[in-house]
Amino acid sequence: MQGSLTVMDDQPQSGMNPQPQQPQDQPQRKGFFRSSFGSALLGGLVVAVVGAVLLLTGAVKSKGGGTTTVEQTMSAPIASQSSGEGNEGGGNTVDEIYKRDGDGVAFIESTLAPTESESFNPFIEPESQGGGTATGSGIVIDDKGHILTNNHVIEGADKIEVKLGASDHQYTAEVVGTDPASDLALIQVKAPSKELDPLTLGDSSKMEVGDPVVAIGNPFGLDRTVTSGIVSALQRQIQAPNGFSIDNVIQTDAAINPGNSGGPLINSAGEVIGINSQIETGGGNDGNVGIGFAIPINTAKEVIHELETKGSVEHAYLGISGGTITPELAKAFNLPVKEGVLIQSVEKGGPSDKAGLEGGSTPVTIEGSEVTVGGDIITEADGKKITNMEQIIELVNQKKPGDEVTLKYLREGKEKTATVTLGTRPAKVEEASPKG
Repeated sequence: MQGSLTVMDDQPQSGMNPQPQQPQDQPQRKGFFRSSFGSALLGGLVVAVVGAVLLLTGAVKSKGGGTTTVEQTMSAPIASQSSGEGNEGGGNTVDEIYKRDGDGVAFIESTLAPTESESFNPFIEPESQGGGTATGSGIVIDDKGHILTNNHVIEGADKIEVKLGASDHQYTAEVVGTDPASDLALIQVKAPSKELDPLTLGDSSKMEVGDPVVAIGNPFGLDRTVTSGIVSALQRQIQAPNGFSIDNVIQTDAAINPGNSGGPLINSAGEVIGINSQIETGGGNDGNVGIGFAIPINTAKEVIHELETKGSVEHAYLGISGGTITPELAKAFNLPVKEGVLIQSVEKGGPSDKAGLEGGSTPVTIEGSEVTVGGDIITEADGKKITNMEQIIELVNQKKPGDEVTLKYLREGKEKTATVTLGTRPAKVEEASPKG
């Protein structure tokens, strides 16, 4: 495998390497295995067998050394169909968005506590487990001091300090709630209301490819840095640090670098439509190459209340792994259908196992990676035709533990039906992986 997935530092670190899955209506990478198989679902899990380079955009700074970078804001107009007080196109200029929203972006420094045990966060390398300072960004969402950020920015922190706007005053933050599965966290500072400038949360479902966007954050510790670009693609999928997938992700070419994690991606109306989280580097460096990923703000809206009231979020869990069937894959393995989802394995004792679904039993090697075939083929879910893994993932992510999903599937060419009662997703992939 090539590439690595890790918390970013000034120096590259090795780690895991997931690949964002291509949505059905987007260009696919060459090779039927790369484009159609190699993804796994355990609740909302996507595990890529062949990976590009994805990097969490938090930064872990070691003692000594530093980076010298020229910080510059831009004031080029960005056109949009959105209403707003800006240029003749109806949108705001970058400098107008910066002046309006900049004070609502928090600078976050998390002091990592030394530990002798393995960190829960698989993206923190062993040398970082002795302590250090992780830097990131956050979004002020109300006048009570609540700040939305990425979970990987504050995970494992012994102390969290926050600066608001242009002020150098540091506030100690308390963790209100965390959701590793969506890589989101809610923290709170006790700051005077006059120091808090909540940002307006928009509607990420209204974004279209080509729409202008602005990112504000603290790349490489350079606070209040603004960059601009467009929405490059929609409905991407990335992998959270605990191994589960995040869907409907926004791809952008606005420059996002280490330290931007948790900061806002903003539309031309000045509304937050995403939380900047990861970048794809293409290998060889840890910097931006024009491919960044933001968790949609609508995903955050779904969990903020639970984070504030319960401190955690429960996600539904199906308990299978598998991949999308394409005509090429169907021909290679003489499958009875040309589309659907082939179950590779079923978690023993999990929801799908209890409903009678079966995984494959024949290991095969495709383009150097081993998969298991011969399992059930899902063709329909809750009365809707299933053509790819992304549809199953999205369906499960929209459900709650205890909800039922009716699946139609093929076993040895015969159509069967199963009703699966969804379980509660485990804390991380390792606790959900099928045994044997």
